Amino acid sequence: MKQLLILSGKGGTGKTTIASAFIKLANAKAYADCDVDAPNLHLITEQSSQPMKTDYYGLPKAEINPELCIKCDKCRQNCRFDSISVDKKYKVDPFACEGCGVCKAVCPVEAISLKPAVAGELMLYANEGEVFSTAQLKMGSGTSGMLVTEVKKQMKSEIVNANLAIIDGSPGIGCPVIASLSGVDMVLIVAEPSISGISDLERIIKTAAKFGTMTVICINKFDTNVENTKKIEALCKKQRLTFMGKIPFDSNAVKAINNGRTIVDIDCASGAAVKAVYNKTMKLLFEEGGGLRS
Repeated sequence: MKQLLILSGKGGTGKTTIASAFIKLANAKAYADCDVDAPNLHLITEQSSQPMKTDYYGLPKAEINPELCIKCDKCRQNCRFDSISVDKKYKVDPFACEGCGVCKAVCPVEAISLKPAVAGELMLYANEGEVFSTAQLKMGSGTSGMLVTEVKKQMKSEIVNANLAIIDGSPGIGCPVIASLSGVDMVLIVAEPSISGISDLERIIKTAAKFGTMTVICINKFDTNVENTKKIEALCKKQRLTFMGKIPFDSNAVKAINNGRTIVDIDCASGAAVKAVYNKTMKLLFEEGGGLRS
């Protein structure tokens, strides 16, 4: 099974819009939303059933037993995250606690323990041979990369006779992106023709290169800045990255998304351009079986 990961260097480039269109065009039987901080692929992909939900446990949290605590203050003094406060009793702020265990180690009376803490929720939709895996990280929780890994594992464990999995990744270059990159066959980076878009594109290209992953580029809303579009095309040529095509800004795309539809569900310029990018991407991924690697 081939795995196609769709990424962007920054938010707002249209990554999920293009990912949802690819899922529709491919009639994909396996897909995932790995943007666990703010998953939204489910808003566009129709699901006929409720998801199976599973708690995700991240790093443990410290807990102070007030009956054993002698108020020596060693825990508070040694907590580098300032997660321990004292009023009448010593207590731990679960949002600030990183679960490092230093407080437990320095407590002379073993009044502190590390307790498992729910950091998010895994969701799996399984409908008539179709699998959609996603998750939501709790606000303020860490270990997003580990949760992304679980999203991918969950998808793979339920796949039956699928030759393609499409993964909608997180924007940026952080832990969720790094976890998403592991094990995929191709990365399609959705670029935006803005100054920040070019800078972020260069960063995500470098990140993908660390994995030796085949990387291809497309530009969304290319006609909003033709000069920067040319710069991105020149960058692709310089770094020997395959350029998949350009997608115009299209107000009809906004209307489609607002109605819970993909841009290939309606007759519009952006939808036609995405189809061309999709066809070129699939040809490179399956027929040519390679391409230039970053």
